[in-house]
Amino acid sequence: MATTRYTSEVVDFHAILHSAQHSATESMISMADAKNVLGTVLQSCSVDPMTGFFRDGCCRSGAEDLGLHLVCAQVTDNFLEFSKRRGNDLITPVPEFHFPGLKAGDRWCLCVLRWREALEAGVAPPVVLEATHVSTLEFVDLEDLQAHAVL
Repeated sequence: MATTRYTSEVVDFHAILHSAQHSATESMISMADAKNVLGTVLQSCSVDPMTGFFRDGCCRSGAEDLGLHLVCAQVTDNFLEFSKRRGNDLITPVPEFHFPGLKAGDRWCLCVLRWREALEAGVAPPVVLEATHVSTLEFVDLEDLQAHAVL
């Protein structure tokens, strides 16, 4: 579980991902066994639009998911613009990848470090705790997630 507060210091996200990837993916075996940050069964994030690294609606991961798409967020315009400025355009449709483009209010599985980066920048979108994978807690404090929970 993350126990330190994060600052605006430059963070080597690739080093963090590399060091944590093994432990973060060990627990992601099947949907039936997956837990959320509340310790209960992981719920679906969205099927319209279809989200998740495996495009099964769930924020779970595996060894091939280098971004760790673990956080179920209800995206906002502020977050979408922030993500686009950071090089990840989630607004523009990409038909060849069956990606419809997102709009405010859509639920989407975000990379855990992008959500944390947005938190530090003051633009973190609301989180669906029941659909956010427990491995998120290796990177983000539960208190921060709860403070941004969808009501």
